[in-house]
Amino acid sequence: MIDQHARAPDVPGLRIRHYRGPEDHPEMHRVHQAAAVANGSDEVTTLEQFDLSYANHTNCDHERDILLAEVDGRLVAYSRVFWTELVEGGRAYENFGFVHPDWRRRGIGSELHRRNEARLRQIAESHAGVGPKWLSSEGAEADPGNHAMLTADGYGVVRYFFEMVAPSLDDLPSLPIADGLEVRPVTRDQYRAIWDAMEEAFRDHWGATPGTEEEWRTFDGDPQNADPRFWRVAWDGDQVASVIVTVVPEEENERHHRRRVYVASVATRRPWRRRGLARALLADSMVAAREAGFTSASLGVDAQNPTGALGLYESLGYAAKQTFMAYRKPL
Repeated sequence: MIDQHARAPDVPGLRIRHYRGPEDHPEMHRVHQAAAVANGSDEVTTLEQFDLSYANHTNCDHERDILLAEVDGRLVAYSRVFWTELVEGGRAYENFGFVHPDWRRRGIGSELHRRNEARLRQIAESHAGVGPKWLSSEGAEADPGNHAMLTADGYGVVRYFFEMVAPSLDDLPSLPIADGLEVRPVTRDQYRAIWDAMEEAFRDHWGATPGTEEEWRTFDGDPQNADPRFWRVAWDGDQVASVIVTVVPEEENERHHRRRVYVASVATRRPWRRRGLARALLADSMVAAREAGFTSASLGVDAQNPTGALGLYESLGYAAKQTFMAYRKPL
């Protein structure tokens, strides 16, 4: 059991404790959002989305795998660990945390990291006969302290990801859909088939994990997914061939005083790839957003995506705005 009264030498009043449940979420959410702003991210996660995520975690024992750091009773940082079964083979033991920018460079993040890694090694040791295994983490290029901490502890950058922005929705091409396919208005009863198609398509991506019912519930319950007017789905009979999920981040737009849509997913199943489907559907989704009064769009991409996604997005006016890194250390 972790010492409830452990203190970093230079932080009087620091107390590290375990998660107590949803009652901790408002303060965790406050720290999460402050850390995101400090790292240069425009993303706004609502408390409702935060609650939904924590209600559907997998391979994470909340009572043992979440730590909260308080100074004189006020939350200044938190962390979580979990493990994932990788489609590529092996398991990743994930370790991440968020430190409020007012409390960085005090050793708090390093102390949480040390405890998290000890917990992950304990979990990994209980998984006999599994291999290979990696300790894993992630971070923004705009957070050099996190990078320094991880690399000093033997983690290496193994993948880069970009947040990309299309600053204008003008001058988009009108592209035909491949013969034999049909784009239909999205209805709620189609959500599960759409999610299943995305889950299948993303199995080819680096770091992919098999989809879970918990992830489906998070997708289905996300309030941003309640409005599918900018989604585009190409059907081949009763089979989903390609999907674009474009949502409106209302709270984010309000905070930044803009009219932007977020492309949450671009997925084409293997039998229908190399036919221009993703490009045609994405362009059509962006045109629909423009006609509704939106002026820009954003999305995230694996910089080494095997299906050529980076070039696709660049061809539609997207450019990299922020870089994120994935880290691994062999176990």
